[in-house]
Amino acid sequence: MRRLSLVSLLALAACGGHSAATAPGPMAASRAANTLTPAEKNAGWRLLFDGKTTSGWRGYKSTAVPSGWHVVNGELARVEKSSDIITSEQFRSFELSVDWKLNAPGGNSGIFIRAALGSDEIYFSAPEMQILDDDVHPDGKSQLTSAGAAYGLYPAPRGAVKPVGQWNTARILVDGDHVVQWLNGVKMADYVLGSADWKARVSNSKFSKWPEYGKAKQGFIGLQEHDNPVVFRNIKIRVLP
Repeated sequence: MRRLSLVSLLALAACGGHSAATAPGPMAASRAANTLTPAEKNAGWRLLFDGKTTSGWRGYKSTAVPSGWHVVNGELARVEKSSDIITSEQFRSFELSVDWKLNAPGGNSGIFIRAALGSDEIYFSAPEMQILDDDVHPDGKSQLTSAGAAYGLYPAPRGAVKPVGQWNTARILVDGDHVVQWLNGVKMADYVLGSADWKARVSNSKFSKWPEYGKAKQGFIGLQEHDNPVVFRNIKIRVLP
């Protein structure tokens, strides 16, 4: 397992001095959405969503953003039946911060990392951080599939997700093969892609059917279409060396 680099630790300090285990991410709640502070810019953060356009995004199965995804009031919104979207750019090691909100009870979505093109579905290759209404959706009954979990593989602790209609902040650190996930400042999962533990969990899950799952050393960041209204803002990334 790789340790956080000095660059990572310095960047965390620039974003408020929190430790890696508890840092809520770079956004200050009182700041205008989809903006960066000078400290964030100096630490290498950049926006993946400008709050005005879908520039920098595409469909998983098409180069255009699929209908159903729109920019509404500064939010990247899934407003009607659509398909998964991904960044136009691929990433290897990075720190990602995303605000998300479910706008209807029972909502379900997700954030994918290192998605590879060519599969029938994005989840055949890309690990997912779960977005969910734990109180209503059936997946909320299991910590393996509840909000903040590394879907189907690493369980999330209870109590971090906010109710439907309120904003949550997801943070994902991918440093080589080491992945750490937080939700609203609480660590949700910590795992190493390709490790013995990872392989054992994958082999006992539905992902064992897809040999490409979790194998990409770099890939796209994706947002899931799962037949539910969900909105995103403050999507920002800091690429690691």
